[in-house]
Amino acid sequence: MDPVEDLLPYPCLLCGSRVGVRYPSGWVCAVCEWRHGEIPDGDLAPPRLDVVYYLRQADRVKIGTTANPRQRLGAIHHEELLAFERGDRRLERRRHEQFASDRFPGSEWFRMSEALAAHVDVVAGGREPWDVHARWRSELLALRGHG
Repeated sequence: MDPVEDLLPYPCLLCGSRVGVRYPSGWVCAVCEWRHGEIPDGDLAPPRLDVVYYLRQADRVKIGTTANPRQRLGAIHHEELLAFERGDRRLERRRHEQFASDRFPGSEWFRMSEALAAHVDVVAGGREPWDVHARWRSELLALRGHG
């Protein structure tokens, strides 16, 4: 039997999505691939997931990093979250160096050049950034549960 995409019996406990994929062995979330019905261990601290984020405000892009993107992005005025890239301050520094010619002096904001737009397109891969983040988080939780 081929997997079937449908509404989950109730929202995913990890990311809240209602869309799932039904396999003969059970349901998984279509967004984060968390096994439907499995309960994340609330006694353990959430795994640390560092990301580099790309935010657009008009024709500028902010390249920053955080382990708490909802809180961080809520504090920054922007029009659109373009992408997340898995990485920490070292990757953020490399991206700042990579796009240094587009940088507004003294800031983490960059001109939306063709090179930066192409990079963001590759990083985003046509996926919704929050879905990607949920998937990474699910993977970390699953690895921790099997460690």
